[in-house]
Amino acid sequence: MKVLMFGWEFPPHISGGLGTACYGLTKGLAKNDVSVTFVMPKAVGDEDQTYTKVLNASDVAVDTRHTQFFREHQETSFIQVNSKLIPYVGLDDYYNVVNQIESGLLSMEEHGTMRRYIFSGGYGPNLMQEVNRYAEVAAEIASHEDFDIIHAHDWLTYRAGIAAKRISGKPLVVHIHATEYDRSGENNRNDIVYGMEREGMSAADAVCAVSDLTRNIVIEKYGIPAEKVFTLHNAVEPNDKKVERKKFVKEKIVTFLGRVTFQKGPDYFVETAKRVLDRDPHVRFVLAGDGDMMQHVIQRVAELGISDRFHFTGFLRGADIDKMFGMSDVYVMPSISEPFGISPLEAMRAKVPVVISKQSGVAEVLKHAIKVDFWDIDATADAIYGLLHYPALSKLFAEKGEEEVNNLKWEHVAKKLKGIYEKFLHYE
Repeated sequence: MKVLMFGWEFPPHISGGLGTACYGLTKGLAKNDVSVTFVMPKAVGDEDQTYTKVLNASDVAVDTRHTQFFREHQETSFIQVNSKLIPYVGLDDYYNVVNQIESGLLSMEEHGTMRRYIFSGGYGPNLMQEVNRYAEVAAEIASHEDFDIIHAHDWLTYRAGIAAKRISGKPLVVHIHATEYDRSGENNRNDIVYGMEREGMSAADAVCAVSDLTRNIVIEKYGIPAEKVFTLHNAVEPNDKKVERKKFVKEKIVTFLGRVTFQKGPDYFVETAKRVLDRDPHVRFVLAGDGDMMQHVIQRVAELGISDRFHFTGFLRGADIDKMFGMSDVYVMPSISEPFGISPLEAMRAKVPVVISKQSGVAEVLKHAIKVDFWDIDATADAIYGLLHYPALSKLFAEKGEEEVNNLKWEHVAKKLKGIYEKFLHYE
């Protein structure tokens, strides 16, 4: 079985859980005898291609004579994308893309009837234009590649998936890692993104949601028939080596690792920290990440008078994440709306006890995690305090948690996904 897969990012160049999930899924599919060609807007060349072939959309020349599909989208309005529409990028990366666009570095090359787009591979202000250009490239790729089924990850690639389906006639599976309701909330929905999400889901033969929570949103908020929406929980990559437990301070450390955005609830983490410090001032809190709420969070930490107990690391990747977990005594994910949430699995893999929001997809699969309502600051503070001050409790969650996540394998997720593919394949 051969899959043509469209994504926006792939390790090591990631800015959140999307790229991590794409890598785990492609690796798991390879172990289930499924061959994947993974297309991304801008590949650097150092992506791990052990289990999948990575195709750089910026290298693909498009025949401009084949534009029938794209005339349908000529009325699309390109808007400047605000922070809520940049769900996977750090502040530094965002401003790098903005500066590139303003200086005219993002461009295209034309030779006769052939055109090659130079994608930024980011989440900048011309994001909508890149989404549509990516669809043009997808159609070109689909007219030449050999594949059985198409798989598109998140709304950024749905039009690419639709274009590939129209050119090839092959079945389309779209994957929902987050919805506009998760990113912006019920009352701040961006209708352009919502419309593109719904367009992709409606055109797809099957929709994969990362949790039952997300599946219900897809059915209820987007009007997608329940029979074509499948829950496909995420997993975690096994660590080749144990995370070294190494601390540089004597105090206990409580960590938040994720985008500093509305969806992730960083302000609840700050308020919870104040409650814990009122009971035990000898605790340090680390906020690892960045996002549009960073200045608000820093200001609130100062207002509460806990700046000397708080550390801001910025966005962490790869080995730095393992180092952070190696220093942590408790990991907290207070997300307001979390479709899944891979970071708690990574923390548990490193034997760090976790406190997670009940409003998260990962809460559906974990037993050895303390689950609280995101808004219940007192309950979250009690959970953190208990894990910090009762060694037997902390040891129980650390050991049982590691054992539990080691059984959550991507190859099992991929086996289920392969079964979904097979429902829609019609071999001659």
